Amino acid sequence: MSTTDLMNIVDDKTRLAGFNKMELLLFTLGGREVFGINVFKVREVCETPPITKMPNMPRGVEGIISLRGAVIPVVALAPFVGLDHDGGGAKLIITEFSGHTQAFLVHDVDRIIRVDWDKVRAPDSALAGNDGLITALTELPGGKLVSILDVEQILVKAFGEVVVPDLDPIRTEKDCTVLFVDDSMVARREIAQVLEKLAVKSHVATNGLEGWVKLQSLAAQAQHDGTSLKQRLNLVLVDAEMPEMDGYVLTKQIKADRRFEGIPVVMHSSLSSAANRAMGNRVGVDAYVAKFDPKVLAETLRPLLAR
Repeated sequence: MSTTDLMNIVDDKTRLAGFNKMELLLFTLGGREVFGINVFKVREVCETPPITKMPNMPRGVEGIISLRGAVIPVVALAPFVGLDHDGGGAKLIITEFSGHTQAFLVHDVDRIIRVDWDKVRAPDSALAGNDGLITALTELPGGKLVSILDVEQILVKAFGEVVVPDLDPIRTEKDCTVLFVDDSMVARREIAQVLEKLAVKSHVATNGLEGWVKLQSLAAQAQHDGTSLKQRLNLVLVDAEMPEMDGYVLTKQIKADRRFEGIPVVMHSSLSSAANRAMGNRVGVDAYVAKFDPKVLAETLRPLLAR
């Protein structure tokens, strides 16, 4: 697969926003398992050039490469999922997360497939394994399973977790409550820390469908009690890509339901390109913030919660 082919697919993909679909780049790590990564996170695929070894590199980081004038760290994915790694790897997947570029060393790249998010399932605890590194599963024609990796978790294991600094609490006359929806264990932990430091109460969901069910429950309870939903919920924070229902569809459903009128929706995603922001705006988000800068997240939420 050429870089041109890949980028044509990425450029075409913006029309999928709001239709609960995504495209996965399939790859292998030397075993029989098939893995996938969202095409929107992939900048290009290339043959592996010479890798420069560096002293004191974190576990799984093979070294660095120079690619068109940029120095990029190379992360071997096989050790993170418990597969043997001999230091080789035929292909590099160049990815971009939250404004940072890194290369993932893989055995081979297969093809791109289009899937419906409602056909993507979160694994149960027995299947997740690998410290929660498998965030979702989908099935190919013929029954072959594809494991979708929690790349945020892998990057934290390789380079360390962002430290959430002290943040001034939000001071309002009423308690603030946020529902945040994210399928990444790392992201949920970091968001919870930010909200705690802001003195904001929270509900949490691990995918868009679960988030929608919780929103329906909150709205029904408010209606039953004869109170305004805005007294129970002040903001919804959604990830973009999630199993069963993505953040774009979740946002569209919230904005189409008059019960949630006046409750802002903020999209919080590692997909930080202008195209992704435009997709978020198209479905009606009130703000779009890239993962993960705790100060930026806090300052995005603060005016929306204080009003």
